[in-house]
Amino acid sequence: MTEKDDTPHSNGLITPENTPPHHKAGFVSIIGKPNVGKSTLMNQMVGERLSIITSKAQTTRHRIMGILNGPDYQVVYSDTPGIIQPKYELHRSMMRFVHSSLEDADIILFVTDLFEEYDEDEVVQKLQHVQVPVLLLINKIDLDKDQKLEEKTAYWQEKMPGRKIIPISALEGKNIGEVFDIILETIPQHPPYFPKDELSDKPERFFAAEIIREKIFQNYKKEVPYSTEVAIMEFKEEENIIRMRAEIYVERKTQKGIIIGKGGEALKKTGMEARQAMESFFGKQVYLETFVKIQPDWRKHNTQLNRFGYNS
Repeated sequence: MTEKDDTPHSNGLITPENTPPHHKAGFVSIIGKPNVGKSTLMNQMVGERLSIITSKAQTTRHRIMGILNGPDYQVVYSDTPGIIQPKYELHRSMMRFVHSSLEDADIILFVTDLFEEYDEDEVVQKLQHVQVPVLLLINKIDLDKDQKLEEKTAYWQEKMPGRKIIPISALEGKNIGEVFDIILETIPQHPPYFPKDELSDKPERFFAAEIIREKIFQNYKKEVPYSTEVAIMEFKEEENIIRMRAEIYVERKTQKGIIIGKGGEALKKTGMEARQAMESFFGKQVYLETFVKIQPDWRKHNTQLNRFGYNS
């Protein structure tokens, strides 16, 4: 996906042939448990709202790259799904995104927060032995009413000795500049990996589907959002308008009824909110049609996961 306008971070098209001397480029992977603020952090670091954000766990399902460009650097951030114990094939696919982001990282941002209770798991154990630098970020310090920061810092100093710990507020941008300075010091000299006018490796259809999924997470309760997937079947961009058709997949007939709502009001509300968010994101008028379909147990079958882009 290319930039929508001229941002302070963009310096036009730079190729390996005309890369400035001492140009730096690298991959920064953001990992952690669900709901610690990984997506908020990436959006803050990139300066664009690329990752959807809700109060529910497991909102992020894919590895989403956000690209920050400067005259002599390119930082490729990866927002990843929250670390969980897999119950479905979908969860296993999500965890593969986490592990792949560890494999190509030049620096890892391990995000925790003041409130989560951490147990020993495979990823934490792996982080203790990775060769690349790891920054441990304790998020949500803006909510520190009970002076938990000192306790959490001591805990992580014991669990991951030698790793630099930085308290942050991703929501308010506190200490984000310090994190960015360390990233720039750490990533290697390298030509840009992506064209300098790109914001993400994902296509526009992906972000349209994510916006709809975000509104579903915000408007529906219990299991319904977790049983839902969105596919953009048509995406036609004209000069002043984008016309698209989206299919919302659920696992059971009862869930379809909940998504649609009485007289179609629930789906209408979700579609209207998604369209407004898309118009803000894409910077032009959007015409959106939505249809709800049943795909039994799609979270458990690799064939369906492949269709939705989880194993690609």
